[in-house]
Amino acid sequence: MPQPQVDLIRRIADLDHAEWDALVGPDGSPFLEWDWLAALEADCAVPRKGWAPHHLVVRQGGRLIAAVPMYLKGHSQGEFVFDHSWAEAAEHAGLKYYPKLVVAVPFTPATGRRLLTHPDAQRAPLLTMLARALRELCGGNDLSSVHVNFCAEDEVAPLEQAGFLHRQGLQYHWRNRGYDNFDGYMADLRSKRRNQIARERRAITASGVEVTVHQGEAIPDDLFAPMFRIYRATIDKLYWGRQYLTSAFFDRLRDGFKRHLCFVVARRAGEIVAGTVNVQKAGVFYGRYWGAFEEIRNLHFEVCYYTAIDHCIRNRLSRFEPGAGGEFKFLRGFDPVATDSMHYLPHPGFAAAVAKFLHRERAHVDGAIAAMRERSALKE
Repeated sequence: MPQPQVDLIRRIADLDHAEWDALVGPDGSPFLEWDWLAALEADCAVPRKGWAPHHLVVRQGGRLIAAVPMYLKGHSQGEFVFDHSWAEAAEHAGLKYYPKLVVAVPFTPATGRRLLTHPDAQRAPLLTMLARALRELCGGNDLSSVHVNFCAEDEVAPLEQAGFLHRQGLQYHWRNRGYDNFDGYMADLRSKRRNQIARERRAITASGVEVTVHQGEAIPDDLFAPMFRIYRATIDKLYWGRQYLTSAFFDRLRDGFKRHLCFVVARRAGEIVAGTVNVQKAGVFYGRYWGAFEEIRNLHFEVCYYTAIDHCIRNRLSRFEPGAGGEFKFLRGFDPVATDSMHYLPHPGFAAAVAKFLHRERAHVDGAIAAMRERSALKE
């Protein structure tokens, strides 16, 4: 058997579509599929915007057996695992923090495999090899650090063994407990939350708003332009908002990624007033982008959560990940879960300081999760 050969490629478009997706697999994250990454790398995650693709690939006998989606970063925007304080500390210590290497899906706080391996290959030894390769890339290219964000559980140990530090974050996920309908979910909530949701939904009905779901190939092509404007609506309203995506990105999703898309659209008198762009695959629903052209009380909860939960129940989806932030999700039956990221910092003093910080942060996250689960909106 020939030895595996490690190489770097400058963009996902330089790899064969089917070869890459064979590593992702039918149960892998939709955000790791070739179509999604290629759409991002066309004009969103590009060097001029501080995202320079440098994907690691491993071939054996000419066949692609492993890969790592990587980006050389000149800033810390769009990652959702926040290290701005680390960059500031490095600067104060006279250390150069950028460029750094980020293993992630740009602009996407969703957990999934980051060290991709072919299903016919033995995964464990490849994980060890990939972890060591990332460490060597950092040391051999004058990089401050390597960050593996929102990684899979089985990737934590091999990365730790290669010298990476473990960081935990917190998100709120909804899980389908085998509900037959939305009323079944409501019955699982404590009475205070159940009554609150019922009032909020009645208010939306009384306002004359109708919410519909469009999914997969049935999504009308002419819906993509207003959904981009919906995405822009939220960005424009927030002073900290950053527009990462372009109208051309939405066009590429229309042409090559409809199969995993789900749009929830609110209309009044036939006119679109709000909506969400969502992605779904392998029983998981990912909430991504919300926006509204008109401020209507409680509409955010209906479009982002209640209609989405109803959709998950109707389609027997097992999990709903609505993205980063927002304790108001917790009040509506989304319970806290820990997320994992791994960080390699070759400077021993800097690494020791970060390790102490992460030890305290993990304890805080564990305590927060335990406390919130005790007061969950869901009944035991």
